[in-house]
Amino acid sequence: MIRMGQGYDVHRLTEDRKLILGGVDIPYEKGLLGHSDADVLTHAICDALLGAAALGDIGKRFPDSDNKYKGINSLILLAQVGELLATMGCKINNIDATVIAQEPKMSPYIDEMRRNIAKTLNLSTGAVSIKATTEEWLGFTGRKEGIAAMAVAVIDE
Repeated sequence: MIRMGQGYDVHRLTEDRKLILGGVDIPYEKGLLGHSDADVLTHAICDALLGAAALGDIGKRFPDSDNKYKGINSLILLAQVGELLATMGCKINNIDATVIAQEPKMSPYIDEMRRNIAKTLNLSTGAVSIKATTEEWLGFTGRKEGIAAMAVAVIDE
């Protein structure tokens, strides 16, 4: 059976944090606030995959009340989600994700993000699409208060 899931995540921008998206350390004056590395892109992809398999969400699997996830690289969480799906006999067909941020420009980093996600999940880069958009100075992302990401994933059960 073919199944689809969707994911969404958002984190606030703050001083004195690295900006990590898709496992890429992006040079920027602010980073994302969160219990882990706050990688909204990877978190949205985790939620899409978990949703496709009807396994809840990233907060259920990796709660921020558990200190073993404090500061963790979100690609490690994504790898665990991929392994969980594999043990259930699920095959990931493809992932399509969008980063929503007024700044910084994402285009120089998208290919590396795609490679990181694909490698983590043992997929070809052709199975991972990542796009970026601004919200034309509207809303919290337009005001540069945070960054959001959305993702969909298709799996075979």
